[in-house]
Parts: sequence; structure tokens; C-alpha cells
Amino acid sequence: MEINELTPAERRVWEAFPRGEGVDFREHPDENGFGGAQWGPERTLRAEVLSALLLNRVTPAGQVPGLNVRGARITGKLDLKYAVVEHAIRLRACWFERKPLLYGARLRALVLSDSALPGLTAATLGVDLDLRLSCCRITGPVRLQGARISGGFFLRRAVLGDPDAQQEAAEAPLQFNHAAIGTDVIAMELTVHGQTRINGATVGGQINLDGARLLAPGGTALHAETLSVGTDLRAMRLEARGRVNLTGSRIPGQLNLAYARLANPGGVALRASSCVIGEVWLRSCDTIRGGVNLRRSQFDLLHMPPQTWPEQIRIDGLTYRTLAPHLPPEQRLPALEREETGYLPYAYEQLAAAYRTAGDEAGARTVQLAKLREHRSTLPRHARAWGLLQDATVGYGFRPLRAAGWLAALLLTGSIAYGLHPPRELKAGEAPEFNPVFYTIDLMLPIVGFGQEGAFAPSGWYQWLSYVLIVTGWVLATTTAAGVSRSLQRQ
Repeated sequence: MEINELTPAERRVWEAFPRGEGVDFREHPDENGFGGAQWGPERTLRAEVLSALLLNRVTPAGQVPGLNVRGARITGKLDLKYAVVEHAIRLRACWFERKPLLYGARLRALVLSDSALPGLTAATLGVDLDLRLSCCRITGPVRLQGARISGGFFLRRAVLGDPDAQQEAAEAPLQFNHAAIGTDVIAMELTVHGQTRINGATVGGQINLDGARLLAPGGTALHAETLSVGTDLRAMRLEARGRVNLTGSRIPGQLNLAYARLANPGGVALRASSCVIGEVWLRSCDTIRGGVNLRRSQFDLLHMPPQTWPEQIRIDGLTYRTLAPHLPPEQRLPALEREETGYLPYAYEQLAAAYRTAGDEAGARTVQLAKLREHRSTLPRHARAWGLLQDATVGYGFRPLRAAGWLAALLLTGSIAYGLHPPRELKAGEAPEFNPVFYTIDLMLPIVGFGQEGAFAPSGWYQWLSYVLIVTGWVLATTTAAGVSRSLQRQ
């Protein structure tokens, strides 16, 4: 392309390119590219001119060229498909008539911050430095599947997708699934109207979605299966309408969802099954609207207040070492009763293990007792009766002092009854002196003999009282022995 074929605006860019100098068409420093459709020819650049400049322009030795433009209206399609561009491309606060085509391109750096675009087609794009889309307004899909970005990917305060589009039929507005990002994904206060698809992506540093709004009601707001992050996935104050799917992800640092609002009524709001995550923070969150699926995941720390759990959860196989905040088990146990598949012994064992890790043996025993009570509800009627008896007497061995209380009450009852109405002697003159306390002990604990039971025989209802003392004594002795045995096994 000859210079005499250029418009005055294009000539300015053409002449500034060899030195990498900036060309600013803006009328004031805060202007962005959102109103660029109304800009006139004095700030209009043809995309074919920019392509020719990047691909064919020969620059003098000793200079560092670069395309650095602000506030331009770019008409036509910027077609760099499969191109190798050695110069940085910086088109800030620009308005694009058509979506740039960068499929398979290899670029030095790409900066489109504060610009308005109808989309971006850049699957398998390679960028040596950073890709910056901060504060952009992009109505069509951003296709970055399989991209390789050596530096960072910046989307801070960008707005992607069409809020009026039918989400079921619309293409995902943000797609960088199976991409490889060398450092960080910085997307604070990002807004996406539709699905954010990053499954299979690898990020060397962190993903920061603090204050982001991912809006796909009735669908999947964040599709991040098998995501691999080098440090943290931060999403404090995240608003997600639709499912957040992190199945199979690997996050060695934090998954920080503090103050987040997760909502997918009638479906699963948070699915993080088969994940390996260092710390999961759901501190100060509203109650999750929708189900939570954490099956087969491994967490070092799970910080989740009881009020955050929804009505339906799936936690079969969930493993965590520490549960925070540390609360009485009575506040934690109701969540286990919300398991979608019903009674789940493993969930109780895991909760009890967390209390033991915290050094709270009393809390662990309370959880174990709750587990046995819940298990009792699944048994046939005759088995429930025996369970009720063990629960009432010694709390399945976790409350052994109850047996002492029952024994003391029975001992007091028998001592008073037989003290007021001593039984008759079986053989006159041969019986020892009657003692109502030791006579009652002889009845209740036959393995202990004080010579009282064999020497005296009650009659009437006192004989029936002796039968009650004998039976209950045996039951208490048996259940106490079982409880002691269980305690020794736990030790």
C-alpha cells in the first residue's frame, strides 16, 4: 500500500509506526471507544491499512516499531489469521466495526483496553507478553480456545456478551478453555452475560475474579472443569447466576468465595467434585440458592459457616482436614442430614475426624453419637428398640455416666423399698443381718455376691421389683461393657 492512498488519519499512524510513537485521536483523556460508531473520517482507520502496516512495512534499523493508537474508529476486518507479528499492537479506546480475526496468529503483545468490539476470534493465538482486554465492551464471543499467553491475561472491568440474548442458544461470551496462561488472569469486576468457559485451562499464577458478575441464569455461569491454577482462584464478592462448575480442578492455594452470592434455583449452584484444593473459603456468604456437590474432593481447610449450606448437598467422599469456624457440633450436624442420598456414615466420620484434629474429643463423641442415632432410623423396628435402649442408658457408649445415674436411681429405689418392707428369711436363724443396700446390689449385679439375695425372698409386688432390678441390672452391665469396649477401641 502506497502512502498516497492513505487518509490524513491513516498517514499519522503510518508515520508514527516505525518509531513506536503513539497517535491519540481522543478529544479528552478519559474518552473510551464505546461511542465510536459516530466518529468521523478524521479518526477513522481502515483495518486493511493496519494489517499492511503490521505485516509489510519495512522499518529502518535501530528503531523499535509498534502500533500504538488511541480513540480510532476501525472499519473493516483486522485480519491477522496465521500471521507472525513482531511488533506490539496497542489499540486502546478504539471502536471496531467487525471482530478482529487473529486465529493461529503469533503476536508480541496485544492491548485492546477501553475498546468496543463485536467479538474477537483468536483461538490458538500465541502472545509473547500480555493480552489486555480491560474495560472493554465486547458484545460477541471472545474465542481464545487453546491460546498460549506467556504473560498475563487482563479483563478487569470488561463487559462481555449481550444481556438481551437468549442464553440457551447464545455462544459462550468468554472462551479460553484449554488455554495456557503463563502468569495471572486478572478479571476483577468482570461482567459476563452468559457462560465463562475455561475448562482445561492452565494458569501459572492466580485467577482473580473479585467482584465479578457471571450471569447465566438457568445455565452454567462458570465452566471450569479440570482447571489447573498455580496458586489461588480468588472470587470474593462474586455474583454467579447459574452453575459454578469446578469439577476435577487443581488449586493448591485458596478457592476464595468469601462474600460470594451463588444462585441456581432448581439446579446445582456449586459443583466442585473430584477437586484437590488447599483451602476453600465460603466466609460470610449468603445461603447458597441451589445444590452443592463436593463429592470425592480433597480440601486441607473448609471454611464454611452452617448457614451457607443449602437444603440439598452431596458430600459423599468429601475429605477435609480442618473445618472452620470451630463451632459446637450441634450447629454442624443439621447440614449432614441434608445429604441428597440419605444417611451417609462417611460424612459423620469425616466430621468427627475434623473435631479430633482440632483437639475437641467431646465434639467428636457428639458426632459419633449422632451418627449412630441416624443409623438407627434406617434399621428394622426390633433393631431400633435395642438401639433406643443403648442410647437411653449409655448413649451407645459415648455417655457412660448415664449408666451410673440409672444404677444409682435403681439402687435408691430398691434400698428404700426393701428397707421399709424387708423380705422374709428363707431359713430362719441362718440368714445374715439384712442390709437393703447390699441386697439391692446383689439383685442388680449377680456377678457380685454379698450373700443377701440367696438368704431372703421377697413376696408380692416386691418380688416383681426384684425381677425388674435383675433384668435392668443385666442390661446396664451389658451396655456399659459394650460402651467401654468401644471406647477402648477408639483409643
